[in-house]
Amino acid sequence: MGKKATVRKGLLSAVVSHGVLIGIGVLFLLPFYWLASTAVKPDEQIFRMPPVWVPHPVHWENFPKALRTIPFATYTWNTLRICLITVVGTVLSCSLVAYSLAKIRWRGRDLVFYSLLATMILPSQVTMVPTFTIFKWLGWIGTIKPLTVPAFFGGAFYIFLLRQFFMTIPNELSDAAKIDGCSELAIYWRIVLPLSKPALATVGLFTFIGAWNDFLGPLLYLNDERSYTLAMGLQRFVSQHGAEWALLMAASTVMTLPIIIIFFLAQRIFIQGVTLTGIKE
Repeated sequence: MGKKATVRKGLLSAVVSHGVLIGIGVLFLLPFYWLASTAVKPDEQIFRMPPVWVPHPVHWENFPKALRTIPFATYTWNTLRICLITVVGTVLSCSLVAYSLAKIRWRGRDLVFYSLLATMILPSQVTMVPTFTIFKWLGWIGTIKPLTVPAFFGGAFYIFLLRQFFMTIPNELSDAAKIDGCSELAIYWRIVLPLSKPALATVGLFTFIGAWNDFLGPLLYLNDERSYTLAMGLQRFVSQHGAEWALLMAASTVMTLPIIIIFFLAQRIFIQGVTLTGIKE
């Protein structure tokens, strides 16, 4: 009886915990379902009370109509180009800085690291005007350079994230490589980076999502409609077709889908990178 009671208690605990998690998952999924369902609703069902959860009839033609309203392919290409360049620049620069802060001993290393962390306290709005002035002086306004070049100079949060992960890699591996004649750059490239795929994937995913959803940056620096991103394109759609809610939801759904697909494809590596990044001194 004692064993059966233990099994029943464990089964009941698993059912309850999974039920709670499924309920929370459904709760978080609800806004996206409402977005997607509104995209295929007739106009008279969008604001009906009580809400119409299952649209009838389903207007699938809203998706191609919405994509034809704006140059969706051009905006998608512009967004992807900025995202890919930003991801490459961020992963490369942040991993180099993080490696030097985690694996190379040099005078003032801790002071630089804590100063780097202190910059995370500074709101981006404080540096917005000086940064814009610098980019204007460089003649970069109207190009994608202000949105991509800063990625090659690192970001405090991602440097911190990678540094903490690099600290968990045993120093014995680096010492053995140095005995074999490897330079610091070779150790970084051949040993540390291959062992840090989860953390690198996490940084890449965070960077991609941030660049994909960024609206303020393109709004400040892009002044040619041919170089607009999807976020700018949606804003343009709202200004021109603000009352066509179904088409707006259809365009928003298409813009959101790539992020969801990328997250589900990379969720195992992403979660592993977050959980394995410890706070080690």
